[in-house]
Amino acid sequence: MTHPFLIDTETLQQNLGRSGLVIIDVRGKAAYSFGGHIPGAVHATWHEFSDPKAVAKGLLHRDTSLLERKIRELGVNNDSDIVIYSNPFDNWGDEGRMFWMLQYFGLTNLKILDGGWVKWVAEERPYEHGTASPKPGDFRASPVPELIMMKDELKQLVKRPHPERLIADARSLEEYAGKEVVGIPRPGHIPSAISVPWNTFLKPDATLKDFDEIKTTLQEKGLNETMEVICYCTGGVRSAWLYFVLKVVGYPKVRNYPGSWWEWSRDFSTPVETDVKLLHKIIGQEAVRPS
Repeated sequence: MTHPFLIDTETLQQNLGRSGLVIIDVRGKAAYSFGGHIPGAVHATWHEFSDPKAVAKGLLHRDTSLLERKIRELGVNNDSDIVIYSNPFDNWGDEGRMFWMLQYFGLTNLKILDGGWVKWVAEERPYEHGTASPKPGDFRASPVPELIMMKDELKQLVKRPHPERLIADARSLEEYAGKEVVGIPRPGHIPSAISVPWNTFLKPDATLKDFDEIKTTLQEKGLNETMEVICYCTGGVRSAWLYFVLKVVGYPKVRNYPGSWWEWSRDFSTPVETDVKLLHKIIGQEAVRPS
């Protein structure tokens, strides 16, 4: 599927080894090193760019210069062509998180491999083992504040009507309704948020569904393209994938809340809503499913 933010497996293979191309594998370290990876790909996960001192694991490290150095170590320059991939069926939308983060820091030539490692392997394309050691780049960060949402701003937003903005919860419907989750102080969702589960946009081959189909689904949930959409989940990863999907299908104003529910649920001055009837309905449906 052709789009400025997507690249297909055949096109990527034809460009392997090209100067200026940086391929980032965001799977686990073991999968990258021992399971094989796309030739020339470097490895990085979203955890490496998070604040290790923050309880809310999704928050970006406060030292932008440190993150700048980490991105340079991947061989990235400001004009690099960057392709990000993962195993789309074995993560939480990690490729979307890397895409959003790099876009937030000012990089513009970004693509995600449509179908990721799943499609690459299914088509028996080349791979290698070991670790790539690229020449460090000279990337300099220019953060784009319009792409990020922080807790204090969101707290003020939900205190008043906000017809021009919509809050999208990318977690499962159960979490949205109020399912208890270990390590989370309060279940539920941000008031006025609508449920838009992150894992509903892929075909069986791990590529994105037809754009019109995705847009129809989003519009049926109330996501109007004229509105600014604020995405959140538990730690800003699933929501970053939703961010990416929205950008791909043409939503111009989208922001990701990296602190998400890890942060929001721990601040008891923030409002929380649950939907007990919906949760009971979901639990009831699960109870009658055949084993």
